[in-house]
Amino acid sequence: MLNCVVLFIFVEFFQCFLSANCHSGVILPTQLHRVSSPSLSPNLDYQPVIGILSHPGDGASGRISNAMEASFIHASYVKLVEAAGGRVVPLIYNEPQEKLLKKLELVNGVLFTGGWIKDGPYFETVERVFKKALEKNDAGDHFPLYAICLGFQLITLIISQDDNILEKFKAQNQASTLQFVENAHIEGTVFQRFPPDLLKKLSTDSLVMQNHAYGISPAKFLGNEKLSSFFKILTTCKDEEDKVYVSTVQSRKYPVTGFQWHPEKNAFVWGSSKIPHTQEAIQTTQYVANFLVSEASKSLNRPVAQELFDNLIYNHCPTFYAKEGKAYDEVYIFA
Repeated sequence: MLNCVVLFIFVEFFQCFLSANCHSGVILPTQLHRVSSPSLSPNLDYQPVIGILSHPGDGASGRISNAMEASFIHASYVKLVEAAGGRVVPLIYNEPQEKLLKKLELVNGVLFTGGWIKDGPYFETVERVFKKALEKNDAGDHFPLYAICLGFQLITLIISQDDNILEKFKAQNQASTLQFVENAHIEGTVFQRFPPDLLKKLSTDSLVMQNHAYGISPAKFLGNEKLSSFFKILTTCKDEEDKVYVSTVQSRKYPVTGFQWHPEKNAFVWGSSKIPHTQEAIQTTQYVANFLVSEASKSLNRPVAQELFDNLIYNHCPTFYAKEGKAYDEVYIFA
């Protein structure tokens, strides 16, 4: 008798569940054809694309490719963009100028990577792309630029017009804190959406990776009128000898951010035991990525789809790099 009662209650409940009158707010799979799908608002259909400039060589002293014209992009920079919902177009530093400029019409922002070449054709290309980015902003298109490590050093040379402004520092393969300058205003900067507790940890815990032999001291930075009028200093760091250098800057006028540290390493590079991989370190990478892509989403540029598809990084395959004994997992090589 009890089993019959239980069965009756179950049947009644199941029939009620299937009834639209019983659960008027529930749409069953069989009813989906009756409901029209809302169209996606154009304001939500962000498709930001970042151009990443390649660096001369193969990144492995010729062990992967010894072609004279070879250049590469560490895959960690590509992943940084993709982690925030962006796509990448590789900007090959030594391709014909007209081709490079055409690619700049396919992207909504640019990233300069780390590396070591400070002169020659590579420097000339960095300068050309940097000036083009400023021109786009002056023309009314919000066109962000990230300059990381060497990239920051190169635009420092370009803006300051002082070939001797960089100094030697001992900050290679080193994790560090970020020290915010007094009265630093982070609104409108890469740090604007960092939670307060993470901002605090950045100044107390070694959450960022440094890997550079050159940098610029605050004194030299502030002593150059062109540089100090273009950028405001957000953070500084100390090297192994406690020498202070500028570590994060933000343009006063343009959506240009400079990092002496490596925000792309925490989440995507495993070749060094000095790279922080804590939860807070990974969050730092994500917030940096989010800011770049959110800034790129403000760009008015909407490239022709087929041209974009033909130039996306997806047309290239990364090469496993760690087995060559370098501190990076993957690289894209262009030869």
